[in-house]
Amino acid sequence: MRRRTLATAAAAGLVLALGACSSGGGGDSAGADGGDGPITLEYWAWGTAQDGMVEAWNAAHPDVQVKKTDAGGSTDSSAKLLTATRAENAPDVAVVQYDTLPAMIVGGVAADISEHTADVEAEFNPGVWSQVEFDGAVYGVPQDVGPQAMVYNQARFAELGIPVPTTWAEFAAVAEQVKQKDPTSTLATFAPAEFGGFAAMAQQNGAQWWSVDGDAWTVSIDDEPSRQVAQYWQDLVDRGVIDAEPLLTPEWNAKLAAGKVLSWPSALWANGVVNGVVPEQAGQWALAPIPAWQAGNPAVSFQGGSAVVVTTSSEHPEEAAEFAKWINTSKEGSAEQIEAGQYPASLVGQELTLSSAPPVQSPQQADYWQVAQRIASSTVPEVSWGPNVNVANSAFQDAFNAAVTDGTPFTEALATVQEAVVADMEKSGFTVSAG
Repeated sequence: MRRRTLATAAAAGLVLALGACSSGGGGDSAGADGGDGPITLEYWAWGTAQDGMVEAWNAAHPDVQVKKTDAGGSTDSSAKLLTATRAENAPDVAVVQYDTLPAMIVGGVAADISEHTADVEAEFNPGVWSQVEFDGAVYGVPQDVGPQAMVYNQARFAELGIPVPTTWAEFAAVAEQVKQKDPTSTLATFAPAEFGGFAAMAQQNGAQWWSVDGDAWTVSIDDEPSRQVAQYWQDLVDRGVIDAEPLLTPEWNAKLAAGKVLSWPSALWANGVVNGVVPEQAGQWALAPIPAWQAGNPAVSFQGGSAVVVTTSSEHPEEAAEFAKWINTSKEGSAEQIEAGQYPASLVGQELTLSSAPPVQSPQQADYWQVAQRIASSTVPEVSWGPNVNVANSAFQDAFNAAVTDGTPFTEALATVQEAVVADMEKSGFTVSAG
């Protein structure tokens, strides 16, 4: 297994400095040394599976109770975690997306829990475990994986007589057919703020945005595979066959509810999100592999996926690590994930999907989890993320929103993101070259 690294003097120094100054602000010390109540762990998370997972833990562990707080999505939660850590009052445990974990390590949020995790490493595929391991140290327990996939409104596809596209070339052709048959509908949406979605499509096409060799980083956000993806979506938007707008806004949700957005090229977690928006459309939505850039090549990248980290603020790191391990490797925790449509990161959870009913949004798709397994088995073995994904995310949103508004080339937006990421890394003391 290839072990990833954040090995630069700047990163290591920052991690050690912030770790040393954290006195521990998470959790409730009651019961820690003979008190009159259970230990209470504070847990920041989001997503439809979390309540059930926490309830299952609490029922099985009366001496260590967990209180969950919805901290918003990945970007919001990560920003809050950094602020709370600086104030020494972060929660004990938190969900962190894989792409932002390096920034959480550099920012002193995620604690090294290597001493508590040796017993669960074998519960995950090496490529998944590598997402939480840096320099031989472990900074989290994988919770779910989000291989690229496409959810689509099967009922509307049948109504319009359109096929499920298997390549991105077919996707473009089907997008035209949708507009010809129903000008008020669109096959999908290009979301200019969706950094993770664009990154995954670029990685599916062969891009590697960050890489590190010793102490030297290479940033390649505007490489040729990424430019090809930008040009592909530019063409669809310019021709008016795909709408460019944010996802999951009240306006977009209304279109989804009206059956006017027919698919969402995203990841395995999308089914649960769709259910949260349009539960009344249960039985209409189905899962399919995301279109391929080259016919016959099923390779997909991760789009999202998350781990549970123990924070440097926790006064109960051992108990917090046990919670992180249990909810992500037990059958009880996996069952809650599966019911919500989340694809577990653990091997036991993935095996459990094959004997599970389809998620609530797709009860008609008997082979739902078999399709999910085939998709997951085609995931590229490893994608590396840099230490300032938060900067890249913000720069991406700014640059692509401006490109959509001003009608400027998406490739220029990519170049702007590249410049911002390199400048930020150099300012932070990293040795960087452009790819």
